[in-house]
Amino acid sequence: MRKKTYLKLTQYQTEQSMRHLGEVRGIYTEMRGYKHDFHHHLQTLKVYLESGETERALLYIEELDGKLMNVDTLLKTGNVSLDAILSAKIAQAKEKDIGVTVKAVVPDELTISDVELSIAVGNLLDNAIEACCAVENNRFIRLYMSMKGKMLYFSMMNSAGEKQTKKGSLFESHKEGIHGFGLRRAEAIIEEHGGWVKYNSEDGAFTSEFLVPAME
Repeated sequence: MRKKTYLKLTQYQTEQSMRHLGEVRGIYTEMRGYKHDFHHHLQTLKVYLESGETERALLYIEELDGKLMNVDTLLKTGNVSLDAILSAKIAQAKEKDIGVTVKAVVPDELTISDVELSIAVGNLLDNAIEACCAVENNRFIRLYMSMKGKMLYFSMMNSAGEKQTKKGSLFESHKEGIHGFGLRRAEAIIEEHGGWVKYNSEDGAFTSEFLVPAME
């Protein structure tokens, strides 16, 4: 029964991550398209203005502005898939009045798959957002990612309530069920690639850290 539940949850998370990554890759394609067409738009506006068709030029600008408003501003780390999950989670955090600081530079080609990276980082951010929501004031998430040689390094600190009790290699959560599974899933993915994950809980703060081989 437990194995069946584990497989269902794994499949669900994989499908959700692949769908999200596909959507964000589509946004990147659209943004590149706007950049490619920028010269064309300027030439069109120039013709309208030189012809004295000011109202037509204004309508053209309004149409362009409306289309651009639908293109989300994405975090740029150098890794499209990482940009996808970070941008989505940062948006969720800001909706909950959580201050987010991110410093991340990661190559696009890694040995860990896009889906695995999305699940691991996404679950750790979900944990951070949940912990922040448990406190009244000073909600924050500070995240750092970079390459250390051929290893991908991740470090995150977030606001939290009282020090949590460790249960095995993980910590107890305010939620029940799937949340604890999410942290275990992140840990399992990193360990499958020969890396390690560390968590630390103190009064007012929780830290997550991992180091994993990510390049040939």
